[in-house]
Amino acid sequence: MSTDVYVEAQMLIRKPVAEVFEAFVNPEITTQFWFTKSTGKLEEGNSVTWEWEMYGVKSNVTVHEIIPDQSIKTEWGDPAVQVDYEFKEMEKGTLVVIRSYGYDQTGENLLRTVNDNTGGFTTVLDGCKAYLEHGIKLNLIEDKFPRK
Repeated sequence: MSTDVYVEAQMLIRKPVAEVFEAFVNPEITTQFWFTKSTGKLEEGNSVTWEWEMYGVKSNVTVHEIIPDQSIKTEWGDPAVQVDYEFKEMEKGTLVVIRSYGYDQTGENLLRTVNDNTGGFTTVLDGCKAYLEHGIKLNLIEDKFPRK
């Protein structure tokens, strides 16, 4: 397992930290910019399943730690990796940093995975920003790999 390789994406979202944090733990909000279904709200010690119906994909997400309005530590994917979300209150809003690590791929497979995850988490943050700041549902995840 590669412990020195990680993916990091970040975005300033011009909303209070409590509102941005809630957008990531509450699937009623998160489904507006990321996955389409969830079996529940993120809560420390619990597991939920996220679904992207348009792709026929599901992922089990285990929540290891939640510090309200500060951080969420999860494990998910296949193969599973650690995905941490950090929320920093800033003068103009909230800086969200998503970091993913613990990859077991090597070589070209690792490069492809890092590239895919960097783009994916950036797209999530872009969609979240548009939704929270402007109330616009951009459908970025659905449109990333359109079907005919």
